[in-house]
Amino acid sequence: MTRPAASEHHEYFSRYIDLVPESDILPLLEKQIAEVRGLVARARGKEQFAYAAGKWTVREVMGHVTDTERVFGYRALVFGRHDATELPGFDENAYAANSRAGDIPLANLVEEFALVRGGNVRLLGALPPDTWSSTGVANHRTISIRALSYLMAGHVRHHLNGLSRDYVI
Repeated sequence: MTRPAASEHHEYFSRYIDLVPESDILPLLEKQIAEVRGLVARARGKEQFAYAAGKWTVREVMGHVTDTERVFGYRALVFGRHDATELPGFDENAYAANSRAGDIPLANLVEEFALVRGGNVRLLGALPPDTWSSTGVANHRTISIRALSYLMAGHVRHHLNGLSRDYVI
């Protein structure tokens, strides 16, 4: 597997994709399940903590990570099936506000992420190698499946870094 070229995604996504220097993406995606479990396990007692006014709690961050994982996985499915339907964007703040993540125990949110990520790993692993370069349009931007897979990993890494830094977990 080669890293996605800059031409395979909008420049905005570089902020996440650049966090992933690894070239073997499927094992990394699988490994991140344990990383999420490990870091979030240290958050016990801080589940409802937000480091500043207007910021998400630890639970809400985990809900956001899982919602985003679902969206990216659906995009990979659509593009992998060569469906030319243009997909909409999503408003992460609206999703968070309507998710109820703040009411769900963190352990349940982490398990939900593990299940969604596990399904995405299996979806991506079943794609023929030439399909990884397939592209589609989401939120008016073209992106390849390869770039989506790196985006999945980089998005999780971004939020794990934030939890470690800002939430002191």
